[in-house]
Amino acid sequence: MRALPPAVSSSQSFADVVTQKRILVCVGSGGVGKTTTAATLALAGARRGRKTLVLTIDPAKRLANSLGLDELGHTVQWVNHALVHTPSRWGDGTDTRGELFAMMLDQKAAFDEVVRHHAKDPEAIRRILANPIYAQISSSLAGAQEYAAMAKLEEFHKTGQWDLIVVDTPPTAHALDFLDAPQKLTAAIDSPAIEWFRKMQGGSASGWSVVGKTGAFVLKRLAKFVGSRFLDDLAVFFTQFNDILGGFRQRAEETFALLRQDQVGFVLVASPEQMAVREALFFHERLAAAQMPFAGFVVNRVHQARPAAIARGEVEAALAAVPEVAALGLSGTSLRMAAEALTAAHADLEVLAAADEAAIGKLRAAAGDDARLVRVPFLPEDVHDVSRLVDLGRYLVG
Repeated sequence: MRALPPAVSSSQSFADVVTQKRILVCVGSGGVGKTTTAATLALAGARRGRKTLVLTIDPAKRLANSLGLDELGHTVQWVNHALVHTPSRWGDGTDTRGELFAMMLDQKAAFDEVVRHHAKDPEAIRRILANPIYAQISSSLAGAQEYAAMAKLEEFHKTGQWDLIVVDTPPTAHALDFLDAPQKLTAAIDSPAIEWFRKMQGGSASGWSVVGKTGAFVLKRLAKFVGSRFLDDLAVFFTQFNDILGGFRQRAEETFALLRQDQVGFVLVASPEQMAVREALFFHERLAAAQMPFAGFVVNRVHQARPAAIARGEVEAALAAVPEVAALGLSGTSLRMAAEALTAAHADLEVLAAADEAAIGKLRAAAGDDARLVRVPFLPEDVHDVSRLVDLGRYLVG
């Protein structure tokens, strides 16, 4: 394996974050290495002696594979202790008291757990979970997945079982919903239209208590399009779910308050690409507006500037001195063409490095000079196992 470049300095690492924070929330757009970053931070926490859980709501299997697991599901899985404490080729020691666990959120199962927690009796739970309207809402309502994740996070936090919980969220378009989920969910269920249905239903668990010709006319017309069975399902759902809506609001408020505490840190993951930087800046603004604790930026796949003032003749001479090249018996013309190609490729990389540095400058300007900002260079190999996560940790935690 090729040697990795030197790690970042301690002043620009997340070493203190993974040892002092209780919850880390990783957010970022798609394809910027957010899942890998979350796994690396969680692994770093475990290697520093902390009992750590990494929770993902991204259905990709990369996290499971990188942790040596065949798959992840809605149950907490223990990551092999020997893998967690894999010896580093850099000679770094680990605190073997640390453990790592992983879980991938099942949205429907998590939503069902919230219902079971807040419903009044087993029969009410049965009716809600069997209701087709509930099945649709718990699977596809805007903000439902993020609400379920927040509820699960708050549940894990309350147990006091974990020293560190790392949450891997969906891409930024959905990660914004991670903050908006409580308002979206309650607004959807408390909308004027649904309140009208609730009043028309009259508080009965079945049937409709229609008062007035207007209501009767509207329901009759609706039944013509959606069927009377659908309206009956609505009636049951509105009655039963209304009883636990207060519990949903309470859980949302508690989790939202939790995410504002100092023991929490939001890690914004980006690449130097313009779109990723733009989304990271937007989310940074949202965090500041919501008074959420910002832990720092992680910028992956950064091209490093390596200026080299070297003449083409020197490049040709250096190529000719390489045993594998010399064995090919290349002509002077071929060597010259190869040297020109290498020089042009290096110039292109320098242009990319300058562009990356300009993009990173925007993040620095937004966060301030004292903000944590870690650059992870463009690595020659994909990160797909624990040993490479350990190597990646050299950049993130020093």
